[in-house]
Amino acid sequence: MPTGNLSGLALCRKTLWAVSDREDGTVYRLDTSTPNWQATAVTFKAPPVPPSGLPVRLRMSSWAAAFVRGGDLDFEGISCDARGNQYLVSESHVAVLQIPVSGEPKWLTLDPTLVSQARASHLLLHFNALFEGLTVNLAGDRLWLAAERQQRGLLAVRKRPLSWSCEGRCVLLAEGGAEALPVQIPRARHMPRDFADLAWFDGKLFTLERNAYRICRRDADTAAVERCWSFAAEALLPARRYDAPYGLTEALSVDAEGAWVGTDNNQWARADGERRPVVWRFAAPAGGWSAAP
Repeated sequence: MPTGNLSGLALCRKTLWAVSDREDGTVYRLDTSTPNWQATAVTFKAPPVPPSGLPVRLRMSSWAAAFVRGGDLDFEGISCDARGNQYLVSESHVAVLQIPVSGEPKWLTLDPTLVSQARASHLLLHFNALFEGLTVNLAGDRLWLAAERQQRGLLAVRKRPLSWSCEGRCVLLAEGGAEALPVQIPRARHMPRDFADLAWFDGKLFTLERNAYRICRRDADTAAVERCWSFAAEALLPARRYDAPYGLTEALSVDAEGAWVGTDNNQWARADGERRPVVWRFAAPAGGWSAAP
């Protein structure tokens, strides 16, 4: 991945795929058979993006950021259905691109009230704090989106003949507030609650909560928290720390055996000198992901 900036992971038909928020026309197929994984670029051409419904101020901020750093589409998540169709979420345009197994990429027609309902719930109000992750169920007929922070939230749409509909209510969860960073971080302080990515597995939603260094299982219909697991003890070992004032995990994929968690290190070097994006593999909890507390 020449630009790094790993921003999404998805396990599709036993193959792990990745996306970077600095590359508009590439997804990466990961060869995980060796200790140092190889990323093979698979290119595509996205059609023009549909109007987002965001105010001019946010659209201009995103345009300026893309001009400086690259990545106009700012892909922040990737998911796939059982057929192997891929779905990428564009943060800057609050849009979802489908890359079908056969045929040309296309932008999904999302419910026209999605953005307005989100903003009425105090989501999608700030630059660089828009859609940060997505996931789709295996049937490919239901899609969830994560609003990143200030406030953070979860939204859902369902596939209908002409569009992806909110079925009355788009927003499952909207919440603000802050929480303390893990104690392993020097000079730990409070940071806004956030979502960095989403995964769907066995009928449940899983949220990657970056600043808290945890994965939480949630009800797919209500977004209510059912159980959380911290990975701070492993991710924040002294040699693995970054000199960054916030968490850097950005990508999540969950299967029966465990979770893949990827870092978007933004060119930061770890304490041990590693500058490449890193993907961790955490084993599933005892009793599996659906186990009761």
